Order: sequence, then C-alpha cells, then structure tokens
Amino acid sequence: MKNLKELSERRAAAAQAKEQLLKKFEAAPKPSDPDMVAKRAEREAIAAAREARRADRERSLQEDFALQIAEADAIACAASAEADAREADARNRIARVLTDEAERKAERDRRYAARKARQR
Repeated sequence: MKNLKELSERRAAAAQAKEQLLKKFEAAPKPSDPDMVAKRAEREAIAAAREARRADRERSLQEDFALQIAEADAIACAASAEADAREADARNRIARVLTDEAERKAERDRRYAARKARQR
C-alpha cells in the first residue's frame, strides 16, 4: 500500500506543478500588451541604430580602403615615372657617349686623312 500512496502523491505533485506552470504562462504578458509593444519598439529602435552604426563603419572602412588604393596608385605612378626618368637619363648618357666616341673617331679619321694627304 505504501507504493500506491507514494504514486498518488507523485501524481498529485505533478498535476500541481503542471497547474502552476500553466498559471505562470497565463500570467505572462501578451504580445499585444502595451508594455510589450513598447519594449519591442525599443528593441527595434536599438537594432536600427546598431545597423546604422554598422553601415557607417562599413562605409568608413570602404572610404579608407579607397583612399589607401589611391595613395598606393599615386606612389606606384611616382615610382614608375622616376624609373622612366632614370632609364631616359641612362639612354641619353649612352647616346652622348656614342656620339662623343663617333666624333673622336671622325676627328681621328680626319687627322689620319690629312696626314696621308700631306705625305703624298
């Protein structure tokens, strides 16, 4: 008999717990309750502000990235122009050396021809 008494007590306790749980859910505020509507609106406003801050941060990062790309392009263009100038200077120097050598050779040939002309 002791088992039956324990069983009935456990069933009663379970039923009472179930009732208390139902009462708790019935007492909970409904979604249409003004306080709940206000809280939901507040959460939505906070979420919208958070999204706006995230969008501003993203836009700022993109602007910074675009600025860095522009700076990198400017540096690359300057480096390219400097390299082109050095290359042009080297070509000019080579051309001057070749021209000077050609003039020295022409002068040497002229002196040689003049010497041969005097010998005849």
